[in-house]
Amino acid sequence: MKSNGLSFHHPVAFWCGCTAVVAGVLAHAPMFWMGRTTHWQMVGMPMDGMMLGGMALIAFGALLAAYGLMPRLSQMRQTLHGDAGQPHAFHRYFHIADGVPLNRAHWKLVVVLAVALAIDVMKPATLGFVVPGMSVEYAITKPTASLIALVALVGTTVGSVVWGWMADAFGRRAGILLSALLFIGTAICGAMPVFGWNLAMCFLMGASAGGLLPIAFTLMAETVPAAHRGWLLVALGGVGTSAGYLAAAGAASVLEPMFSWRALWLLNLPTGIVILFLNRFIPESPRFLSNAGLETQARAVLRKFAGRDAVETDDARHPGAPVLDAPPPPATLRALLRGRHARITWGLLVCGLAWGLVNFGFVLWLPVNLAQLGVDAHAASALLARSAVYALPGIGVVVWLYHRWSSVRSLVLFIALTTLALLAFAAMDLAGLRSQPLTIACTAALLVSVSGVVAMLIPYAAEIYPVHLRGTGSGVIAASSKFGGILGAGFGVLGLLGHFAWSALVIAVPMALSGVMLWRSGIETRGRRLEDIQEHLATAR
Repeated sequence: MKSNGLSFHHPVAFWCGCTAVVAGVLAHAPMFWMGRTTHWQMVGMPMDGMMLGGMALIAFGALLAAYGLMPRLSQMRQTLHGDAGQPHAFHRYFHIADGVPLNRAHWKLVVVLAVALAIDVMKPATLGFVVPGMSVEYAITKPTASLIALVALVGTTVGSVVWGWMADAFGRRAGILLSALLFIGTAICGAMPVFGWNLAMCFLMGASAGGLLPIAFTLMAETVPAAHRGWLLVALGGVGTSAGYLAAAGAASVLEPMFSWRALWLLNLPTGIVILFLNRFIPESPRFLSNAGLETQARAVLRKFAGRDAVETDDARHPGAPVLDAPPPPATLRALLRGRHARITWGLLVCGLAWGLVNFGFVLWLPVNLAQLGVDAHAASALLARSAVYALPGIGVVVWLYHRWSSVRSLVLFIALTTLALLAFAAMDLAGLRSQPLTIACTAALLVSVSGVVAMLIPYAAEIYPVHLRGTGSGVIAASSKFGGILGAGFGVLGLLGHFAWSALVIAVPMALSGVMLWRSGIETRGRRLEDIQEHLATAR
């Protein structure tokens, strides 16, 4: 553990907690196995004492593991508030040599985080394959079944904020491991005989999935050299998302015919264990360690990534080593919305909200609304599939622009393209145009642009915030996109998105507004060290 920069303060408690969570999930296995005689239909089965005991064991194990990961209170106060009692005592900060080339340690971290993100994306992606079988078994209507997606979105919104704060208080690595434990615990959905329990577990699954995403980007941003940080962050999100959806689809095609939809929930057990196993390959962020005053541990991590000679300290032998931050103010939401980061934060929040409205509102109802443009339901599905294929090369364009051209201007460009695509749909509907090639072009343009926006949104947020706010800031921005999804799904259920032109025009307004806000207040991060970004923000006021 120490080679990764931060040992558990209570390792026995952590691993005992992990064992308790796994044992609690396995306590549901007999109940699930009984379902083999009824084609895995378990609805209405009574929950025995072993299942109830297993649920209690999961809750106890999760709390015990969280205690095992929790840093000492003195360290937590220093991490979140700085040396309040010693205002003039500055830490001797040191940093990764941002000029070093990518090495084996960097690539190992990239691969591990890509696997973790793929597992993270796989969880909510599984919902689309679970809902049909669940609806049949529980005999519920489609509106009732849609509560699963809504509850999951609420969970991701809450989880992004809570886990973001936790990453700033406990550490980036601790947040990832706690997400993995929740993944494991929610595997018991595969044995639940009541729909209500699935809703509760779906909220927890969404919370863990929503929390892991911003933490992974935060850890990557604080570990990769500045010259490669931008494109690796964007590529990591694209590869992880694609792999997650492919894994969900593959698991559904193989396991669902044999064990019903329940097997897809049970996969949370082995996939969560995979992340726990990868723990040994996940280092703590050296910048987080330095900000917490753990200089020795931070140096050990830096040597793995940059070599012994690249570790600089601010002393007589190495003058001019950069200072990460002065003793920081408390890491709170208020700190994000005021001060030097306020204007960028508000721009990113509006952008995330608008993206959620587009993705979970407009795009979700696009097959229905395409009928107004003369495209039948079957052709609409095929049209969306072809447009999604056309959109795939767009991720490569996003990576290239973010790395070679400009980070903030690339984000603003794709925000503008998304706005134009929405306006084009509105114009087609208002003008009564019924052209399938034009519809394909607009659909492909919308999917490319909206995918580009989300591919850059969280990586950009992970670059602009200081160490003590980076997890919280990334989590809040991620939560804004999920909250926009909640609004989009809710508007759809209320029928407010049924008018094609009206919905396109209304959603285009906040998207365009976010582009203007970021054009005016956003700063360039391409190739710049994280410390230089903070210095620029401090002097730009």
